[in-house]
Amino acid sequence: MKVQHSHFIGGEAIVGRSGDSIDVFDPSTGDRITQINAASAADVDVAVAAARHAFDSGEWQGRSIHERSATLWQLGDRILEHRDELAELEVRDNGRTLASAKMSITSAVECIRYHAGIVNKLHGIAADLSAPGRELQAYTRAEPVGVVGAITPWNAPFGTLIGKLAPALAAGCSVICKPAEQTPLTAIRLGELLRQWKLFPDGQVNIVNGLGSVAGAALAAHPQVDKLSFTGSTVTGRKLVEASAGNFKRLTLELGGKSPVFIFDDADLDQAIPAAAMAIFANAGQICVAGSRLYVQRGIFDKVVEGVAKVGAAMRLGSGMAPDTQMGPLVSQQQMEKVLSYIDSGLSEGARLVGDGGRRHGERGYFVRPTVFANRDRADLRIAREEIFGPVVTAMPFDGIEELAELANDTDYGLGAGVFTRSNSTAHRAAKLIRSGNVWINCYAILDKAMPFGGFKQSGWGRESGFEGMTPFLETKSVYMML
Repeated sequence: MKVQHSHFIGGEAIVGRSGDSIDVFDPSTGDRITQINAASAADVDVAVAAARHAFDSGEWQGRSIHERSATLWQLGDRILEHRDELAELEVRDNGRTLASAKMSITSAVECIRYHAGIVNKLHGIAADLSAPGRELQAYTRAEPVGVVGAITPWNAPFGTLIGKLAPALAAGCSVICKPAEQTPLTAIRLGELLRQWKLFPDGQVNIVNGLGSVAGAALAAHPQVDKLSFTGSTVTGRKLVEASAGNFKRLTLELGGKSPVFIFDDADLDQAIPAAAMAIFANAGQICVAGSRLYVQRGIFDKVVEGVAKVGAAMRLGSGMAPDTQMGPLVSQQQMEKVLSYIDSGLSEGARLVGDGGRRHGERGYFVRPTVFANRDRADLRIAREEIFGPVVTAMPFDGIEELAELANDTDYGLGAGVFTRSNSTAHRAAKLIRSGNVWINCYAILDKAMPFGGFKQSGWGRESGFEGMTPFLETKSVYMML
């Protein structure tokens, strides 16, 4: 596998000044597959200067609306031509199944196409004003915010990068992308392809690889970066808020979650049980809206919990490249140890393990079996309150809709929630009561580029996707004119 381990800055492949490197591992084996050059703060300075020059030149935002839309559409087409290659790279350093990686690349292309179509819809308002003895007209302009720093996570590397890059480019911004150090391969390849394609002015898109504590921190603190868009943990999000405070940098934060799934006794269990299982076991539980708190109405509690455990027990774990694999590994040794420590915590605090989960799978790689805990009496267990980011779910009984708000909202987070019921009344009441940015009824984690995505409380600031997701990349200017 040939990958050029450099940064993409100002339209060129650049080797970082520090000479430091980062090991990249195949999570299915634990073997090192490559090393990448790690950017220093000085390298970030160079990338920001290139992005600032590109933005200030006005070349990209000066192109016609139709030309910018066509260029974005072309970008999507070009990426789609390389879908299989990019998907394989994502499997290599992330561990997800090849099928899900291909879906992610395809979804990224759809994201680009959506934003190609939104370029000609970025308009303001006009108004006739009246003042004594004067006739005025006023209007607003939607203008790009400037230079954007995009810091992306390891659980969905390419999809989240494009999810920030596409709206930024549609708005007319220049961008510096900093992918997670564990999963840089698709971003590196994208930089190589952008260099070949020459679709954008030099410096319009830049990619720096490095540690979050170095490159990410430098990007957050840089006074010439106008906006930061971050997806990752709430802990890191809090650090970025502190780093950005000195220059009032605009922030969009998509952070952690501890999402509840409620199954009522009138639900279609043939639908609800597998959906609840995949809400937590998809991508080995490494999704921000993972349904890690499972609330089941008391009369069907045992049946549902045993059903979810059976789904997990039947899943085939293995390399994401194997066609029959249903769940890949966790992304790293560190993440595996973290998940196993939460499992130990659940056992020590008295939660009941259901089925054959709760352990590492195999001798090589970072695999953990799908794990289901039943917890009838206590809501204060760590596994029921803290984000684990692994295939671990805690099931708890509830009696009815009257308890839903208290149970669902008893958390610092508010990113996602699921409700399974045949009652439209129950569904709509639940959607109103739950303090969460996303609520799914009789389904889970269904997303669309036209719908805003984000969280309440400590799950983030702002929204991504949809027209609401464009707003953070725009400034509004009011213009007043005497007639």
